[in-house]
Amino acid sequence: MTPAENTPIVAARNLGRRVDTAAGPLEILSDIDLEINAAETVAVVGVSGSGKSTLLGLLAGLDLPTSGEVWLAGQRLNDLDEDGRARVRGRLTGFVFQSFQLLESLTALENVMLPLELAGSSHARQQAEGLLARVGLGKRLGHYPRQLSGGEQQRVAIARAFSMQPAILFADEPTGNLDNETGSHVIDLLFELNREHATTLVLVTHDDRIAARCGRAIRLDGGRGREVLTQ
Repeated sequence: MTPAENTPIVAARNLGRRVDTAAGPLEILSDIDLEINAAETVAVVGVSGSGKSTLLGLLAGLDLPTSGEVWLAGQRLNDLDEDGRARVRGRLTGFVFQSFQLLESLTALENVMLPLELAGSSHARQQAEGLLARVGLGKRLGHYPRQLSGGEQQRVAIARAFSMQPAILFADEPTGNLDNETGSHVIDLLFELNREHATTLVLVTHDDRIAARCGRAIRLDGGRGREVLTQ
């Protein structure tokens, strides 16, 4: 589904997430309202424990809110069961995580080919090889994750995320497990590919320098969000 003109590609209304603990209910997020248009780059920032990853999971349909609503490309996720949300994610989204989440038993090439093959692509190998070459790993196709550095693993993850040409890319602390220099190279690559593909980027980060590269930012504080300047 393609969103109608002027319809936000990601939207949330009165979004909240509460969990039960031994000490009683804990409000992680409350009353979050946001709209993100196609091809925007938006950072979600805040201190550790402020609910950044929780918000990303709710917006992506990986988890359900305890209150409020989420839409992706005009589709109200609250109306869908898990299989329905998975179909929407598969059609619209890509993910890059702090922990890479590559399959250890597959080579770099096979990790990138997998979503293409599951989608029935008849050119999965060619497409995966092209993406890995684009991220500088054209000579590492047959290497397994354990044979790659952290930066190389994250580049494989980025190639995999872009393999299905997602309308929305969710990135959760993509440089969190990398040293500063490697992380800088990885984030440069992420933004380059994002511009080339005109993807909507929603990026969780604790790094204000990375957030400043996005068009705008939402800062979480005490479970609530507010728009902040990034420049």
